[in-house]
Amino acid sequence: MKSENGESGDDGQSPFKSRSGLRRILNALGYSLAGLAAAWRHEHAFRQEAWLALLLLPVALVLPASGTGKALMAGSVLLVLVVELLNSAIESVVDRVSLEHHPLARRAKDLGSAAVMLALVNVAVVWLLVLLG
Repeated sequence: MKSENGESGDDGQSPFKSRSGLRRILNALGYSLAGLAAAWRHEHAFRQEAWLALLLLPVALVLPASGTGKALMAGSVLLVLVVELLNSAIESVVDRVSLEHHPLARRAKDLGSAAVMLALVNVAVVWLLVLLG
């Protein structure tokens, strides 16, 4: 099977994956925007955390903190969104494989949830350290 650049897909890579250049960047941007839209549409927790980010990010910029402190506060909030997206991806894959109850499926979902919880704890710790330090 030939890819769009004329090479065969025998190198173990997906024939759907663009190899280089501006086309790859545009594809990646489209996939990223589609992922954000899907998260907004289908993931209640992501919407809640996005609203929280829209509230906290401007607050982080106006609080009396150093530039580094502001960056840490903003970064900790954005990290929650990143972890939530990964958690949602894990949940989607687990559900795609099977909707039956299985200990490994439960573990995967619980681990993703724990990651989100730690990201939220990280927000609290970073903000407290920056504001009290």
